[in-house]
Amino acid sequence: MSTQLTAYTPRTPTLSDTDQDALTDLYIRGTPPNTLRAYERDLIYITAWADAAFKKPLDWPEREDVALRFILDHSRSLEGVNPQDPALATAEALISQGLRKSLACPAPATLDRRIASWRAFHRMKNLASPFEAPLIRQTRAKARKAAARRKAPKSANPITRKVLEAVLATCDHSLRGIRDRAVLMVGWASGGRRRSEIAGLMRADVDLKDYDKDGLIWINLVETKTTQTGKTPKLVLKSRAAKALAFWIEVAGIDDGPLFRPITQNDDPLERKLSPDGVYQIVQKRVALAGFPKGFATPHGLRSGFLTQAALDGAPIQAAMRLSLHRSLAQAQKYYDDVEITDNPATDLLG
Repeated sequence: MSTQLTAYTPRTPTLSDTDQDALTDLYIRGTPPNTLRAYERDLIYITAWADAAFKKPLDWPEREDVALRFILDHSRSLEGVNPQDPALATAEALISQGLRKSLACPAPATLDRRIASWRAFHRMKNLASPFEAPLIRQTRAKARKAAARRKAPKSANPITRKVLEAVLATCDHSLRGIRDRAVLMVGWASGGRRRSEIAGLMRADVDLKDYDKDGLIWINLVETKTTQTGKTPKLVLKSRAAKALAFWIEVAGIDDGPLFRPITQNDDPLERKLSPDGVYQIVQKRVALAGFPKGFATPHGLRSGFLTQAALDGAPIQAAMRLSLHRSLAQAQKYYDDVEITDNPATDLLG
């Protein structure tokens, strides 16, 4: 006996067009720009998938059989499957549109994000999501478990203090070298900043009021991956890191605008800001110049290196998290757990 899947019935009344427009505007104004861009990409993908799989536009609320098919299509590799498999034709249509890279099983995190976006679209319309149905929830859980694999680190190795010192030694006294030293110092010493956070800093985000007296520089990150706009606590730079940043600001004449900028071949700063990819290139170049093998570390190594060094030095994890701005203790704990037991400061309690 077959079970007929039916569309989810909204538990609450749908919104009027006026209220829907007001709610959409509120979501747009109250959602971080990066999240809005992810929503847009996911909506384009989901719409194209529905057209390729069912030859239909999206329904609101969406049918449960459509949600189930979406999970099944993205929870297995389609390489070598039966040529008549409808999931194969759908995937090939998406590949031809440049929306899917290959027939390989997409990363579970990618599927999770697209489902989260789809659910968010239902919430925006005050509609119940089909992904809340017991069968759909169970299928997603089984798919996640089937695809479970150890998550690859974002950086092959952490940039600990010893590695950082070797990398900083490659920075000469040219303007490019002064900038790169400041980028690396700020990225590491302020708690292990993400490359997007480093690239997004503006001169107005840097407060030098206590520098001459106490050697302190305060940094105000407007927003991070784990904090809301205007809710990010100020971070502090001390000693060499503060000197490196102050020297870059003085030598490059950064009075306003972007803090870190591209450098021309004539060793002059441009007006536009350094991109996140520019931060990536700086780290890659300096790590290679320091003699480390290709692929040794990425910009995330500044973040993992800061926390790893904090663990090696015996700094309380809560103190490190106040700078790294990790929201999850379990996430930050992973870096502490990666420290070799022989390097754990607790093993030297008897001297």
